[in-house]
Amino acid sequence: MAQTDPKHYKKFGKRVSELRKATGLTQEQLAERADISYDTITSIEHGQQFATLGNLHRLAKALKVHPMELLRNQ
Repeated sequence: MAQTDPKHYKKFGKRVSELRKATGLTQEQLAERADISYDTITSIEHGQQFATLGNLHRLAKALKVHPMELLRNQ
């Protein structure tokens, strides 16, 4: 089984953070809109974990972007 490179976690988290800030949302607001825990949002943005497929779609919907937009520059 292939190992996931941790740098991808950080890049993804940075992208989520950039899009969140561009929409003027706090982490708490994004968590509420996406129906994802605040702790999970924080872990994703800090590159400590990657989003599940379900969370990827919820984040995209909350940020009003296509899911592929979250994966840009991965």
